[in-house]
Amino acid sequence: MTIIGIGNTLQKDDGLGVYASSYLRENYNFSSNVKIVNGGVEGIHLFNILEESLDILILDCLQLKDKPTSIYAIPAKELGGYGLNNGGAHEIGIIQCMDMIELQGKPIPNAMVIGIVPSEVVFDFGLSKALLDSFDDYISVVLQYLTKENITYTKKSTKTSLESIINRAKDPSYDLTTEVSQPS
Repeated sequence: MTIIGIGNTLQKDDGLGVYASSYLRENYNFSSNVKIVNGGVEGIHLFNILEESLDILILDCLQLKDKPTSIYAIPAKELGGYGLNNGGAHEIGIIQCMDMIELQGKPIPNAMVIGIVPSEVVFDFGLSKALLDSFDDYISVVLQYLTKENITYTKKSTKTSLESIINRAKDPSYDLTTEVSQPS
């Protein structure tokens, strides 16, 4: 299983997927078959990761007409244009990468999106109060999904706070897009 957090940390709530993948990596040990990737707005640069993965969990905000903080689990193949690092005419997002894999006649990964409806997508760091208040619920849904997929995990003995993760994202020298494989 590859967990990919996507979003733009420069656009407040849109960075939730990046923060969530960092939070999972820093606070939990997962079974050895789990790889966590902070994909940010990498789009086409995630192509190889998608091509090499059988099962993918995408963490992101979803631009849906629903109450902010509503959480959805939707198969990625059912989405198009609902966030997911969609970009504009000059950008290729994660869903378009999976379309490209399919066009090459290769098997597309089994991909699930766990998304949350944002409250504020503006040019700013951090998360809105609404998403900060709902972050633990979001992580709980992610962990429930992983359990359903027979992924085992344990909490690490030391906890890294969400606030610390968000503050590090403000530092341009800190690399949030590093891929990390979990130890066995």
